[in-house]
Amino acid sequence: MAAVVEVTDANFKEEVEGVPGVAMVDFWAAWCGPCRLVAPIVDELAQEYDGQVKVAKLDVDASQRTAMRFNIRSIPSILFFKDGEHVDTVIGAVPKQALELKLKQHLGDS
Repeated sequence: MAAVVEVTDANFKEEVEGVPGVAMVDFWAAWCGPCRLVAPIVDELAQEYDGQVKVAKLDVDASQRTAMRFNIRSIPSILFFKDGEHVDTVIGAVPKQALELKLKQHLGDS
């Protein structure tokens, strides 16, 4: 079972930007209702795309520097990275299909 990696200001560069291939990062907060709706979807995608995509979560309250760096103004925000470069963003509680479409799009660009 693939685990969703918790990332912070301290390890974001290493865990996300230093990883080859596709990474998906869920920017969230404990007090955010829509974030709680998206969390199980992110977990499911981590399992389904294990070995193909690195899936991470970043708590915007605990890691404000990284959230500001990527101009996160609304959460949940799901950012997609390819070979360490930020390539796409999905904002808000969206259905699983929307995130899966983005993953397939970026995996297909390989």
